[in-house]
Amino acid sequence: MSEVPSGAMRFNSDSQKLEYWDGAQWLEVSTFSPNLNGGARGLFGGGYLPPSYQNVIDYVTISTTGNAIDFGDLTFLVYESPAVASSTRGVWCGGETPGSNNTIAYVTISSTGNAIDFGDRTTTVRMQGACSNSTRGVIGGGFPETNIIDYITISATGNAVDFGDLTVARRFPSACASSTRGVLAGGYTPSPGSTNIIDYITISTTGNAADFGDLTGTRYRTGSGSNSTRGLFAGGYNPTANTIEYVTIATLGNAADFGDLTVGRLFSSGAASSTRCVFAGGSTPAYNNTIDYVTISTQGNAVDFGDSTTTRAGTGACSNAHGGL
Repeated sequence: MSEVPSGAMRFNSDSQKLEYWDGAQWLEVSTFSPNLNGGARGLFGGGYLPPSYQNVIDYVTISTTGNAIDFGDLTFLVYESPAVASSTRGVWCGGETPGSNNTIAYVTISSTGNAIDFGDRTTTVRMQGACSNSTRGVIGGGFPETNIIDYITISATGNAVDFGDLTVARRFPSACASSTRGVLAGGYTPSPGSTNIIDYITISTTGNAADFGDLTGTRYRTGSGSNSTRGLFAGGYNPTANTIEYVTIATLGNAADFGDLTVGRLFSSGAASSTRCVFAGGSTPAYNNTIDYVTISTQGNAVDFGDSTTTRAGTGACSNAHGGL
């Protein structure tokens, strides 16, 4: 019998479900299509505008264009708080405040209002990357440089639990996901510095990350987002870039060029639906309130979407319609 290539798809006639091979097992492809109350929303929380850390949450309706609208406030002032989401709940997991913070807080995405306490992270490191499916939120890396990955169950409240380790300890990885696989790309290591490493995990299990491939260049502080097929990584530093690149999440391999942001910047944040990815804020190094977007299934340059409610960089972004749902 020939070896099944990682990423191969099959239709299981017994379960009547589509499955894909992750290299070790057949996993079911989610076909759940949520009824989104209020549409596909992207939320952006926290951030930094010197000299102040922020707790503002604003949101956009991803299928439209226009300026962001105030949603409420986080429970803490925070910069670079990794955010995850299900179709109903958005969760921010620690960050820089201005030291380190392991606080987790959540909101109900279809409503507006202030965040509520969720629990605590396993560690107080900051500058992490995060992704999720409909059940779990997974947070990895951070500063001081670590390879720790932990996770939460989004529908519950409580403290995070250990998941496994990244292949390389680093800060500022950017992350996105399908319903089965999480991808963490780029980052910064003490030596040699900026990296092009891409790792992946199977979200429903626990265990260490495995090598996925490489970014087109060494970068960190990128914005990221995905639908169920493609993961996008935009902007970043080494030096400040406008590059957008993408991977096909179900396969393994190197990233490919997608197009360019409207403004080259680092510390932007991405939120996605099944069709669009929206990138908000950032630093050029001047701080800005720019929001732009791309159509994920095509390739090409970003288009202006509108403006954030405040000028800031390093928000934690999530949506109720991303590729992990």
